[in-house]
Amino acid sequence: MITLFGQTFSWNDPEILIIGGSILALVLLLVLILRAAGRSGAMAAPLMAELGWMSQRVQALSDGQERLAGGLHHVSENQAVSQSAMLQLMEKRLTEVQRSMGEALAGTSQRTASSLGELQQRLATIDKAQANIEKLSGNVLSLQDILANKQARGAFGEIQLNDIVQKALPSDAYTMQATLSNGKRADCLIHLPNPPGPIVIDAKFPLEAYEALRRAKTPAEVQAAASQLRTSVRLHIKAIAEKYILDGETADGALMFLPSEAVYAELHANFPEVVRDGFAVKVWIVSPTTCMATLNTMRAVLKDARMREQAGAIRATLRQLHRDVELVVERVDKLSTHFNQARADLDGISTAAERAGKRAARLDNFDFEEIVPEVEMAPIAPLLETKAGE
Repeated sequence: MITLFGQTFSWNDPEILIIGGSILALVLLLVLILRAAGRSGAMAAPLMAELGWMSQRVQALSDGQERLAGGLHHVSENQAVSQSAMLQLMEKRLTEVQRSMGEALAGTSQRTASSLGELQQRLATIDKAQANIEKLSGNVLSLQDILANKQARGAFGEIQLNDIVQKALPSDAYTMQATLSNGKRADCLIHLPNPPGPIVIDAKFPLEAYEALRRAKTPAEVQAAASQLRTSVRLHIKAIAEKYILDGETADGALMFLPSEAVYAELHANFPEVVRDGFAVKVWIVSPTTCMATLNTMRAVLKDARMREQAGAIRATLRQLHRDVELVVERVDKLSTHFNQARADLDGISTAAERAGKRAARLDNFDFEEIVPEVEMAPIAPLLETKAGE
């Protein structure tokens, strides 16, 4: 770097190179002139002229250098102004970008927080649903365990039958687990009046045969499962007819309760002959829905029978009520007679009081100087005597 006229230039700038070349040429000319000065004094004048010319050129180069320095200074000032404006613009743009990014980040953060909150709520809902599903799965497994065990399955049917009967009939209209005279225990005995008499409801659940029918895929498997279901239901019908239909003790029919609408629908849809076999021995197959309808009909029968039982007591009560009404009428007639007698007595008292008032008024206006002939006083009417005993 080199400094000329207050300006700093690099060594490889064109101006420095031109100035350096000029100076070098001037030095060479001076050397040549000095060497030639000793040779010829006559050549001094041209050389002096040449030196003057060279001095003018150097002055011209110096002026050019100053102008060039001024231009460079102006250019540097413009460049500084442009750089300042550019920096301000860049700072403004950077501020706007930062603000926009801040707002975008704030909005994104808020949306992310909201999304995370909603996600947490949904996860909580999913966890709750998962817990319910696990609980339901446990209940289903428990139900499967119950239905897989014949004794537990029978208890399940009895509990369902008990629930239906409790909702349909009053508590004194049935007996659960009633023991008959033959020693057999019925799941439910409905106390219907004669006829038809007490009727038994027995809960049965031919689950194995029905499940085998559902699992059957080939025609042979379907036929075997259908035969098994048919045989199972017929055995249940026969057992109910033999155990729970007793002459003189129960009605001439009984009900076979199936605690499954699916099994009931399967029998009526595809095994009508089995249903007819039940009709033949007066064993009627009912499902939870049809059992409720049947029990409501029995409730109406019980209500009618109890109304008939109470009919005699109702008629006797009506006769007593009629006699009480007659007594009330008699007492009212006697009371009316007493009222009439009292009214007559009151009328006599009122007449006597009025007559006494008139006589008192005449005495008040009596003139002692006048001779008034004696007036015969009218007899006073006696009070009416009441009837003896009234």
